[in-house]
This record gives sequence, structure tokens and C-alpha cells, in this order.
Amino acid sequence: MRLSFGRGKYAEPGQLSFDLMAQLDSVDRRTGVQSRPAAGPQSLAHLLETLHGNTGQRVVTLVDEYDKPVLDALGAPDIARANRDHPRRLYSVIKVCDAHVRFCFLTGVSRFSKAILSSGLNSLQDISLNPGYSSICGYTERDLDAVFAPELAGLDRQRIRDWYDGCSWGGEERVYNPSDVLLLLADREFKPWWYETGSLTFLIDLIADSGLAWHRLDGMPASEGLISTLDVGNIAPEALMFQAG
Repeated sequence: MRLSFGRGKYAEPGQLSFDLMAQLDSVDRRTGVQSRPAAGPQSLAHLLETLHGNTGQRVVTLVDEYDKPVLDALGAPDIARANRDHPRRLYSVIKVCDAHVRFCFLTGVSRFSKAILSSGLNSLQDISLNPGYSSICGYTERDLDAVFAPELAGLDRQRIRDWYDGCSWGGEERVYNPSDVLLLLADREFKPWWYETGSLTFLIDLIADSGLAWHRLDGMPASEGLISTLDVGNIAPEALMFQAG
């Protein structure tokens, strides 16, 4: 079962709750689940139990871009806090229904609400900076050679590195931005594809409001302490820039 916040807009009160129920309704229709309760937490509990009972298999729950409801509402702190806290009730349901859940996997660009998530989920493991997963979110050099070699003809390999090989979570192995690489291969043109397809307006606004001194960023290390302190009303632009890539 997948819940995704990537396509929603959550800058107004109540939008997150409405979207969550709509997504649960969609799971109902696809799986044939009937007579689900109307309230969010009870609805999810019924859905997990029924899916397990109908299939004989415990449910894998994927939550995509869990932090986007908070990022969308950074300009309205009350809404951002509500969007931060609302999913906790659903995560608590997953904890209570662990007999029906194989595992839960959450993705996002920031570490918002780790403490809050921990109170709603058992054994939450943060793999953001785990060296064992340092290449999970991009293409390595080996990937390009093994998968995309026929598509690279006529393109300057060093130029591809200069444009798109700028991500590293472990400080050693670097990975290419996958969206950039795919769009480059499709259009055969070097452009800031990542920015054009997903402008982080919240980050631009935050930097503008903070008066950040750009010269401080050159060679600045991102410590564990810096990137673990994000919360509504306590956001260091440097930490958000690191986490947003």
C-alpha cells in the first residue's frame, strides 16, 4: 500500500486530511475492500487488517515524500505544525497493527519530525546517511556504463559529470541525479533539469528571508547536529539546502 504526498498541495487547513482519505478510498477501490470506517486512523486499521486477511500476506506500507505537507506550509507555521502532527495518528495505527504489517518505509528530503515519528512507529531506522545506502538515490558510474552506455554516444562524459554528478551522502562515492540523466538522454541538451522540473520555492524564500551569507557555504561541513535540528520555526537554511540536495 502506497501513500504519496508528492502531488498534493497542503498550504491550506484540512487539505492533508482530505487527501489522506482520498488516497485510502483509492486503495479500497483497487483492492475491493468494503465498509471501511470514515475516520482516518480507524479506516487505516480496518484496511490493513482486511488486506492481510484477504491476501494472507502482511502489508508493506510505503509513505512517499512524508515531509512535503510541512514544506508546503512553512509560510504558515500553524498549518505546518498541524501537517507535521496529523500523520502521527496514522503511524500510531501502523504500530498497533504490526501483526498485519511487514514493514513501513518513509521517504522525504528532510528529517522533519523524527522524534514525532519515533513515538508513532516501533524501531524506526534512519538510513539517510548510512554508508550502506549511499548510492540508493542516484545512478553510479557503474550504472551509467552498464545500463545507459548505448545512449551516451555523442555526449561528453566529463561534462555529464560536471553537470549532474554532484550528490554524495557518504563523502566518497558520488551519484548522478537520475531525473537529470534521463532528461539529458531524452533531449540531448545540458540544462538544469532538476531545478526546472521541481523548483523548491520554499527553500528560495527561506534563503531570501534569512539573509544568508553565501560565502559561508564554501566548504562548509554538514554535521550530524546541523541536519538533525529541523522543525517548524527552527530551520537553518544551510541544513535545508543540504537535505534538499
